[in-house]
Amino acid sequence: MTKRDARHRAREAALQILYQWEIGRSEVDRAAETLFTRQWPEGSPDEEVRAFASGLARATVERLGPIDVLIAETSAHSAHWRPERMAVLDRLILRMAICELLRDRDTPAPVVINEALELARTFSTEESVKFINGMLDAIWKKIQS
Repeated sequence: MTKRDARHRAREAALQILYQWEIGRSEVDRAAETLFTRQWPEGSPDEEVRAFASGLARATVERLGPIDVLIAETSAHSAHWRPERMAVLDRLILRMAICELLRDRDTPAPVVINEALELARTFSTEESVKFINGMLDAIWKKIQS
């Protein structure tokens, strides 16, 4: 598995962890452990995938306050939708991408945004892809200023 493929798979896993956290009201670390020990399709993930996914999911939850403020402030691009009114997967993809934009300066913003769009294509709808793209573009511009 290439580094790019490993990172993409780790982002998919982080989204699954966040979904379990959101829907099941489970602790993030418990959701990660459940995913990797009971639900991982290929047995057990390699340590790089596991560490990146768990770390991204944990960091997203830890930064929810500032992340949701950015989403709310950018609500002109989302028809004045607050995060809690968005579809669960769209909200989680946005939160996760924003967390990565805020914390990981090693990954270029276009890569983070493209990965979020790929997740939306896989797990949501084409309308969601457009919505997430517009939101992340606006939020990235805001973060840079």
